[in-house]
Amino acid sequence: MVSTNYAPEHAGIGPYATQIAEHWAASGHDTHVLAGMPHYPAWSVDPAYTGAWRRVEDRNGVTVHRRRHTVPPRQTAARRALFEGTILLHGAVAPPRMSRPDAVLAQMPSLAGGVLAARLAHRWKVPYVPVVQDLMGAAAAQSGIRGGDRAASLAARAESFALRRATLVGVIHETFVAKVEALGVAPGRIRLVPNWSHVESPTGDRAATRARLGWAPGQTVVLHSGNMGLKQGLDVLVESARRDPAVRFVLMGDGNQRAHLEELGAGVPNLDFLPPAEDGQFMDVLAAADVLAVTQRASVLDMSVPSKLTSYFAAGRPVLASVAAEGGTAQEVRRSGAGVLVVPEDPEALLKEVRRLADDPAHAGALGEAGPRHVAAHLTREAGLARIDALIEEAMGGLRT
Repeated sequence: MVSTNYAPEHAGIGPYATQIAEHWAASGHDTHVLAGMPHYPAWSVDPAYTGAWRRVEDRNGVTVHRRRHTVPPRQTAARRALFEGTILLHGAVAPPRMSRPDAVLAQMPSLAGGVLAARLAHRWKVPYVPVVQDLMGAAAAQSGIRGGDRAASLAARAESFALRRATLVGVIHETFVAKVEALGVAPGRIRLVPNWSHVESPTGDRAATRARLGWAPGQTVVLHSGNMGLKQGLDVLVESARRDPAVRFVLMGDGNQRAHLEELGAGVPNLDFLPPAEDGQFMDVLAAADVLAVTQRASVLDMSVPSKLTSYFAAGRPVLASVAAEGGTAQEVRRSGAGVLVVPEDPEALLKEVRRLADDPAHAGALGEAGPRHVAAHLTREAGLARIDALIEEAMGGLRT
């Protein structure tokens, strides 16, 4: 596997890459991962890896080959290009030392990772299978990153290079299919491999967790968990908090926009910023909230489906999605039956729905109960890993006719 993101990263793509690789290792396969240095979602290198250029680790039976790269604390097109360029350069000059594998899987959106995986598979003459978690060309155009228009064209070319050379291409959501086809991949080589819920169900006492976090028993708490980046458009939560002191808004996580958001929300007493929760407490914190928020800029349509959704559904709390109604995120929320949609980047619309959920606990409870049912029916880890296994097995056995 080639995946820039990998354990100990606990958010985003890292947990999926880790669970796939560890599943292969537990099944008896000699599993290797070419990865970067842990840095997400804080966009700063994990202190345990500071100064390291290359490392080889054994993590739960998986051999992890790490290569140093730049980590931009703030996102611009130029800095993102340098990030990808250093991943590509270091991976190309120092590929993993290992025997010839049976197949190479890449976790994208890392453009460099996709190109590296394609090169390695070509060198070894084995099947190459990228799994598209995000579309970087579309992301550059839609996320609001500075210099994004020019970056979008370059990113799309790199994506096209990496995807056209694949034996099969996995996509995590059907809204990605048209974009992948437009990048030059024949429809017959695209397979749907949705992500799964990679977390355990909450087990802690809800009242005790709220008390520990300082949340009053009768106070409505709206929680956003995960990356604080440009595409999330989290300004809407800061502005919502400013407009209604009765509702507590909590932003839990890290990212390159956190400092900006903290500055924007300075002096707002009902706005809290929390560090990422420990793995053993994460789901209990989600379940302790009254509403779980997922937000995106209005321009974000078909380039990303937040990985946090699978955790939100498993937490058993209603999901409030401030996202474009025609995008993949909205489609997933509607499909789950576990949440409601509001117009993106509109604090008043968001607050109106928060108050409606607070005033109708029966409706909020019904939405929350739908989440775990959706996970059990469609998003189990076993089903997700089986889809990945089937994708690899099909690639190794030749294209389906």
